[in-house]
Amino acid sequence: MNKKSMPSLQEIASQVRRDILRMVHGVNSGHPGGSLGCADFLTALYFEVMTHNPAFDMDAKEEDVFILSNGHISPVFYSVLARSGYFEASEMATFRKIDSRLQGHPTTHEGLPGVRIASGSLGQGMSVAIGAALAKKLNNDQHVVWSLHGDGELQEGQNWEAIMFAPNKNVDNLIATIDWNGQQIDGPTYKVNSLGNIREKFDAFGWHTLEMNGNDMDEVVHTLKEAKSLVGKGKPIAIIMHTIMGSGVDFMENDHNWHGVAPSNEQLEKALAQLPETLGDY
Repeated sequence: MNKKSMPSLQEIASQVRRDILRMVHGVNSGHPGGSLGCADFLTALYFEVMTHNPAFDMDAKEEDVFILSNGHISPVFYSVLARSGYFEASEMATFRKIDSRLQGHPTTHEGLPGVRIASGSLGQGMSVAIGAALAKKLNNDQHVVWSLHGDGELQEGQNWEAIMFAPNKNVDNLIATIDWNGQQIDGPTYKVNSLGNIREKFDAFGWHTLEMNGNDMDEVVHTLKEAKSLVGKGKPIAIIMHTIMGSGVDFMENDHNWHGVAPSNEQLEKALAQLPETLGDY
């Protein structure tokens, strides 16, 4: 396929959002809100910025690594993996079903290409990403470790031990993105356990921090490339990403109630009407 006939990133993200909604609706369970909010980020990462190989190998030699810490947003992860060639899109129809490789939270023992860690329990991905980044350094591999974390997830204490460790060990081949949508399962983060200014916290811990609108595709691509240009300069890199929970579906946006609830038949139809089918539904 030549470059001119390739779908745009916005078109791919629209299909990813359709996949998310259809997967969650198909089994009446899953997490659409955060998945929709992160669709632009993961589309840009996998289709434009990250060096990766769909002929998946767990050693990840001479390629970038992505670690999904907030594993409950597995629908967006599975969609992007399928659409970028890790497995057939048709397998998304098995999401959360018995014996499926596409479990509600990603697991490694299922052998699904693209999945490097099991991430059901929150707060662990930062530590894993730092370990992977240090392994890259030991192997003289110049590639990057990317990770994604929820803002509510930062209420877990293990994150802050890892966030303190990374600058002290010059883990400057790590780019950690924080999905700052201000929502978690029990309500707005400021009501549950306020995180204050997340960027200032990372700054204080000694990270190089960037900030972006995670639902503006051009800004996402620009910021991810800027982050990559900072690799190898002595500090880990954090991207504070402002997103809208439920982004792309007007009645889901900014509503924590869509954190882990599937749409009804009527709601699915209404949502899909807002999202053009661009790569073909599975």
